[in-house]
Amino acid sequence: MDLTVLAVSGCPNVPVLEQRLAEALSGRPGVTVARRVIADAAEAARQGMHGSPTLLVNGQDPFAAPGAVPAVACRMYPGENGRMEGAPTVDALRRVLDQASAQG
Repeated sequence: MDLTVLAVSGCPNVPVLEQRLAEALSGRPGVTVARRVIADAAEAARQGMHGSPTLLVNGQDPFAAPGAVPAVACRMYPGENGRMEGAPTVDALRRVLDQASAQG
């Protein structure tokens, strides 16, 4: 499984994503996470970043809404109780990781 975190420099939500991702990856030995700092809109488009932070799983953004466009901006994700948060929940990350593992 190939995981990559895309973010703009200084994004305050990256530590939140990384902590939640570490929790979701607990018990999954051998999974590494690459990190890329995105500098501009052209690079965001090339890399597939739909806001900062974006998690790519096997090169795809599993949290992208249909029609989402590349963006160099803060990204919000649905959280618990309908609130928007700066990173996916641990449960949402686990579901995505389980799906990716099942697909091989």
